[in-house]
Amino acid sequence: MDNIIELIDIHKSFGKQKVLDGLSLAVPRGQTTVIIGRSGGGKSVVLKHMIGLIKPDRGQVLVGGQDITQMDDRELNQVRKSFGMLFQDAALFDSMNVGDNVAFPLREHTRLSEKEIKRAVAEKLALVGLTGAEEKLPSQLSGGMRKRAGLARAIALEPEIILYDEPTTGLDPLLTDAINRLIKDTQERLKITAVVISHDLAGAYRIAHNIAMLYQGRIIASGSPDGLRQNQDPVVQQFIHGRAEGPIEVL
Repeated sequence: MDNIIELIDIHKSFGKQKVLDGLSLAVPRGQTTVIIGRSGGGKSVVLKHMIGLIKPDRGQVLVGGQDITQMDDRELNQVRKSFGMLFQDAALFDSMNVGDNVAFPLREHTRLSEKEIKRAVAEKLALVGLTGAEEKLPSQLSGGMRKRAGLARAIALEPEIILYDEPTTGLDPLLTDAINRLIKDTQERLKITAVVISHDLAGAYRIAHNIAMLYQGRIIASGSPDGLRQNQDPVVQQFIHGRAEGPIEVL
């Protein structure tokens, strides 16, 4: 299988705290990979390595076969154009309306005319179910609508890869399901690669082609949702069933 991202033997410490300890992970092209694990276990750190926001102490990060840990800022910026990212809070610019938020990467990184940008913005908003929302300010949007607007901005440059950092955090069950459906629909419609950090195990089973579990700085299980359910590792079983008793110390 063609892997668009590969993390190979990644080690990362912050001060005396070792966060990643020989982590390896392959992300297949054109599929959705969900990374699960405990809060504070380093899932977002993994995501930041993929896009080059953090460099490992040791190891390789291959994107399209190229090791981005060896790139200078100019080369790294070129690679980052193939990524879109949806942050936990959507990270919209509060002083800009929705249309300008979505247009921002197009104005920064393309030479499109304003007419072309306006058309592209309308297309992306339609894709996420926000047709006609261009003039609204982020403060006028619900939590779910903010996530949709953030996703429209993330896909504005039609990236090959979208990274989602806890996209359903803070949403009620109905909105959580709506955002998971949106992630799945966007991946299928645009044929992109998606990497999702999530605590929402039910959603992960629904949207993922592959699920990887991070524990103590390493990926201890990786495979299809069915494969994860059948994995007999007691750590995996404790986590996916949400049991307080087991090898993972809860308190």
